[in-house]
Amino acid sequence: MQQSDNQPAAIDVVLWQYPKNGSDGERWMRSLSPNERERAATYRFERDRTSFIAGRYLLRQLLSAHTETQPDKVVLLADAYGKLTVEGRDRLQFSLSNADGLVAVAVTSEYERVGIDCERADAEIEAAALESYCSSDERRWLDQMPAGERPRAAVALWTLKESHLKALGVGLRGDARSVAFSWQDGIPVLVQSGEPDRQWHHRLLESGSQHVVALAVRSQSGAPGIHLRMFQDESRPSE
Repeated sequence: MQQSDNQPAAIDVVLWQYPKNGSDGERWMRSLSPNERERAATYRFERDRTSFIAGRYLLRQLLSAHTETQPDKVVLLADAYGKLTVEGRDRLQFSLSNADGLVAVAVTSEYERVGIDCERADAEIEAAALESYCSSDERRWLDQMPAGERPRAAVALWTLKESHLKALGVGLRGDARSVAFSWQDGIPVLVQSGEPDRQWHHRLLESGSQHVVALAVRSQSGAPGIHLRMFQDESRPSE
């Protein structure tokens, strides 16, 4: 599903392990809109504020390249579910996720639905939470795994579900129990009414960090190509 750097990519997926100390926060803020700056100021904890600013900074850098517009001039609109779109660019689909030191963004103009989610691999998921978002088949699958692998598998399953709900445009307002997966040759496959849904493609991506990253894409023409890369902040002043 992934492509080499010299091939055109249907989906641009970019991961960024941003500096968590926020030392570049003021520079990142210059790319944000006035509303985003106001929202950043409402965060009580610096960690959450830095995560939000880094996410919007990376998103605007990528959308700038796709629209040939200055990052701070890209106009983002939010629907009733909070899903963002670029004004005047209906074909451009994108998704953003943040998780404790990592930002993940997926951008495409080739497919109608795309969602991405990232979570800490060591996040603890309580048994009650598993009951609330897993199907009976998924719980059996988790129960059959070696105990040492089960926590990360539970995080991966949640990340797959959230990426799908984000692709649908509903996010966490959607019912995670309505999204169920099975595995074929180690690849997650969406199951609808007991049958694989071949219009959806889901992948767990290598993040190069202590995170799990999941991508969801709706494609009626087979598995889409992905260009996966780590973000290099070229606007950072040289030391």
